[in-house]
Amino acid sequence: MSFSIDAGDLIAGLAFLLSSYATWQTVSFNKKQKTLVESQEKLNNLLLEKESEDALKEKRADLSASFIKLGSSKYRLKIWNKGSATAKNVRIEFPEGNDVIDDSELTDKFPLESLERHQSVELIAFVHHQTKRKHVVRLIWEDDYQSHNEKQSYPTL
Repeated sequence: MSFSIDAGDLIAGLAFLLSSYATWQTVSFNKKQKTLVESQEKLNNLLLEKESEDALKEKRADLSASFIKLGSSKYRLKIWNKGSATAKNVRIEFPEGNDVIDDSELTDKFPLESLERHQSVELIAFVHHQTKRKHVVRLIWEDDYQSHNEKQSYPTL
């Protein structure tokens, strides 16, 4: 029993090897394609998350307070909105007591109906030698994101 290899057998063998190589390349390509699709899906999800966070930031106001010095002995407590949205019904409280802002100044200006983006309001501060250097200010407001926002600030002289 002898085996003879003719040209047809040789061509069939080469076709089988070429087909096996093509199948291996296809499987390898499909694995790479799958990881690419997965990473693209992750990127799309991150982008959607970032876009939704940006949309929420557009609805938020962000209030802050600090003392500013005018001249040699004049001070103001400045309340400003550094957020993207308008703050409405702005109120101010001093949880540890208020010995620096006159009550009439507070009742004249607060509650403030609205505080636009980058807008500020200044309150005259009466500073003397016994005035403590650090104060606690609680800012309360409403915006398009939430009906009750609250932030404590610690302005210092």
